[in-house]
Order: sequence, then C-alpha cells, then structure tokens
Amino acid sequence: MNLSLYSAASGMEAQQHNLNTISNNIANVNTTGFKRSKAEFQDLLYQQSKPAGGDAGGGNVVPTSVELGNGSQIVSTSKVFTQGQLTETGEQLDIAIEGDGFFEVQRSDGSRAFTRDGAFKIDGNGQVTTSSGLPVQNFPAIPLNANRVFISGTGEVTVDDGITQTNAGTIQLVRFVNAAGLESMGGNLFAETNASGVPETGNVGQNGFGFVRQGFLEMSNVNVVQEMVNMIIAQRAYEINSKSIQTSDDMLRQIATLKR
Repeated sequence: MNLSLYSAASGMEAQQHNLNTISNNIANVNTTGFKRSKAEFQDLLYQQSKPAGGDAGGGNVVPTSVELGNGSQIVSTSKVFTQGQLTETGEQLDIAIEGDGFFEVQRSDGSRAFTRDGAFKIDGNGQVTTSSGLPVQNFPAIPLNANRVFISGTGEVTVDDGITQTNAGTIQLVRFVNAAGLESMGGNLFAETNASGVPETGNVGQNGFGFVRQGFLEMSNVNVVQEMVNMIIAQRAYEINSKSIQTSDDMLRQIATLKR
C-alpha cells in the first residue's frame, strides 16, 4: 500500500483545520475580549516492519527500527488567554479586566456563562447587562436616578445622583484552574466544562484576581501579522502535501504503464 497518499491526505486535512482556526482568529481581530485559538497536531500511528531491539542473531540486537508513519491529525484548538490591548472608550460602563478573571452572566435558560467583554449596559430596572441583554452577576445594581457611576480599580462601585455619592457595592470576578478548557459558545461567552474546573469567585485585585479599568475595553489578543505568517505557513504546508500526492500518483502511473 502506498502510504504516502494517505499521509499526505491527512496532512492536507490537518492544514485545512489549521487554516479554519487562523481565519476565525483574523475575523475576530476587532471582537471585544476575544481570545485567539491555536491548532495543535499529533502524528498518527506507525507501521513497523522491523522493531528496534529485536534479536538480530548471535546475541546481537537490532539498533533501529523500520517504521512508516500514517500522517498527522489535529487534536486541539485551545484558547490562548493572554492579555488583550486595553482601549480607552470613556464610557462609564465599559470595564476592562487587567489580569486574571471573567465576568459571570446568566443566560436566558438560567445557566451560567463567562466573558471578558465588559461593554455593559443598564436595563430599565437598573440591572447591569451585556450588550445582548444578559444580566451580569456579582455586579451591584445601579439606581435609576444615578447621574454618574464611578468604579475603582478594585471594583468598588459608587453612584452619584447629583446630590450625594453612595457606595452601591463591589464587583466580583470569576476564574478557573484551566481557562483553556472552557467551551466557546459564541457571543463572547464561555461555558464551564469538566476540563476547566469549577469557577472560583473572588474580589477584584485580591488573591491573584485581576483589576478592573473603568472607561476601557479589552480588545482581541489576535496579532494580525503573526496570523498572516501562520496562514502562509499553513498554505505552503498544504501545497507541499498536495505535491506529495501528485508525486505518488506519478509513481503509480509509471508502474501501471510498465511493459515486459
């Protein structure tokens, strides 16, 4: 069996997944709080016609093996939770997390989700929500008569009604032992999984939790130049694998046309 055909085909499929991941990163370069993904690969099983360490006779041992690989496969598209650039907006309910942590929100079905997107709004009841209208948990309600909201770096929320300033409460953040194990749900949301571990709630700026910055948003951590380089590498790898298939095909064609 000509393994080069199957190995090259698996390599092309793996690079197609890689390109899909890179394209999604680039498409979300301006998505608030977006975290880039990276594709990770493993080689497939090997066929051994002569194993290393076998008996070569006379008490001798075969020093190396004869083995043929079967190509590669994608095993992970993990999220990279490095800090994105903080961009100033001036909006009083735009809040960026500087460091470790997520905002917790409640989905329409009552389940919990987590986000780094701090572009918040206030509904008619004073509840702080995401841009999609999902209520933000562990966030003080804002009185409807508040003219101004002040949020300190450690999460203390103070509201000004034009006469007095009142402490409305304190923001809390959530973090995970393995944030890379979170499930991406779309809408700038992540969901807890067995791999991520259970969420830990804590105060802003304490015990390793990040600080918050009012009037700022955390942008995507996608580096467009690096993604373009990754795209070129994936494209060339795809082309080289296709050349392997063409070469194998040429060899088979020559065998098929041999005459006695």
